Formats: sequence, C-alpha cells, structure tokens
Amino acid sequence: MNQRIVRIFLRRIISSIIILFLLVSFIFILLRFAPGDPAQKLISPELSPQLAEHVRVSFGLNSPVISQYIKFVSNLLTGDFGISYNYRTPVFSVIMDYLPFTLIFASLSFIIQIITGFWLALTASKKFNGSFDRFVSKWALVVYALPVYVLGVILIYIFSLQLKILPSSDLQSFDKVNGSFAVQLFDYAIHMILPLITLSLGGIVIYYKYLRDNLEAIYNKSFVLNLRAMGINEKELLLKHVIPNAIGPFISVAGVELGILFGGALITEVIFGLPGMGRLTINAIILRDYPLVVGTSFISGVLVILTNTIADLIKVKIDRRTIAGMLN
Repeated sequence: MNQRIVRIFLRRIISSIIILFLLVSFIFILLRFAPGDPAQKLISPELSPQLAEHVRVSFGLNSPVISQYIKFVSNLLTGDFGISYNYRTPVFSVIMDYLPFTLIFASLSFIIQIITGFWLALTASKKFNGSFDRFVSKWALVVYALPVYVLGVILIYIFSLQLKILPSSDLQSFDKVNGSFAVQLFDYAIHMILPLITLSLGGIVIYYKYLRDNLEAIYNKSFVLNLRAMGINEKELLLKHVIPNAIGPFISVAGVELGILFGGALITEVIFGLPGMGRLTINAIILRDYPLVVGTSFISGVLVILTNTIADLIKVKIDRRTIAGMLN
C-alpha cells in the first residue's frame, strides 16, 4: 500500500512540474508578443532613442524571443526570476513583500467558507427540501450568479457610501497609524470585513452546494437505510457513516479553492486596494513588468499545486479507496 501511495505522489509531482513549466512558458511567450514596450515606462518621451535602446539592452529586450526564452529557462532552473522593471529589485523580494498578506487574507476567507458552508449543508441535511434548504438554495444561486466585482461594488455602496459604517478601501485608516496595538488591530479588522465578505460568499455557496448534494446522495444509499433500520441513532449515523462518505469531493473542491485564494484574489484585492498578490499581478501586467508577471504566476501555480497535493493526502488518509481511483 505504501508503494502505491508513493507512486501516486511521484506521478503527481512529475505532472505538476510539467504543468508549472508549461504555464510560465506560455505566459512568457504571450507577454513577449503582446503590444507595448516596457522601456517606455521608464524613460521620458523627450529623451533620445539611443537611451531607450540602452534600457532595452539592459533588460535583454533587444534579443530574439528564442534567446530570451532560453535565458529565462536557465534562470528559472536556478530560482532566479530576474529584476523587476518597476521596482528595480529582485522579483522574489518584491513577491515576499506582498505574499504574506495574501496568505493571511486567503486563510481567513478559507476558514469562513469552510465553517459557514459546512454549517449550512449540515443544517439543510436535517430536512432536505425543507424551508431552510429551499431558502438557502435560492439565495445561493443569486450569490453564485453575481460576479465578484459586482458584489464588491454593491457592498461598498451599501455599507460605505450609504450607511457609512465600514471603510471602502485600504488596510488601515490614516488617523489610526500611530494608535495603540489594540486600536490598530481593531482598525485592521474593520477594514477587512467587506473584502472578506466579498471573497468568501462565492466559496461558501460552492462548499454548501457540494456537501449538501453529497449528503443527500449518501442518505439515499441502501447501506444508510439498513443502518437506520438497525436502530443506529441519527447523530452516530451522520458522524461515522454519512459525512466520511460525502466529504471526499468536498476536500477536492477545498484544495482547488484554497490554491486559487493563495494565488491571489485578483478582483477583490484591486477593488478594495489591498496589498496582496492579486493587486501586484494586475499592476505588473499593466506596467509590462515581464519578470514580475512570470514570478507571480509561478508562485501562484506552486500554491495551487501544493494545496491540491495536500488535499489528495487528506483524502487518502480518510478513505484508502481513493488510491485505486487515482491510480486508474
């Protein structure tokens, strides 16, 4: 059994490396053929063409795309993403300035999504198609149909512009910068309410729908009906038999969702002006900062692959039958 598990994850590691390499290679080539000149972002239009050419040479932009790609691959193998055109510092250093916020932000949102989605699904499972189940299901469709940017704008309009009870952007108020630790912590929490709601609602709906439908399907299985006929109480039936059989797809979805969150909540961070990976990536694309775009894409890909691998490990731990399916 242990050898089979090793085979599974060796296969996963190899396929992940290939996917990651293809991802950053595609982004590299796409950026190079996209219109725009990064050198023009760094010099004044009044300066001579010779200076613009000198900037391009210093960035290696005057070389053929194939030569740039070969250099890019060789640097990537050594963990060198190059120097950011905009920040004039190593790409990895720039990413490390923004990544911690995204990890904290994504983790908080993930916890909210899991707890709320799980609670809603378990509550609905007490009486499928009951009033609570129908109410949540209808509103879940409405929330799922709303794009994130629309939801964020609606929340800002209601709670910031009309009610004026929550801030609309940034991470901290200017008048709280020099306050005590407790005051600053409270200020951070207030600023995070709308972004967390915006980022979490879609995930809550997904988790609720997946787990709710899985629970209903398991409850209709013959073995559950037999166990209930044998006199096993509902609490024991739910905890020992229904949830373990329904949670597999839930874990898979959670792994994908967490990876996406860690990769950067692009729209949410831009809407609320938050200093995370999503906002960094968008700014890098707008400024044609090629090394930074590739670096953020690479880190995001690594996080997605890592969270999916962890999800597979948890699934194997919970149900060894998963191994057979993964080997096929």
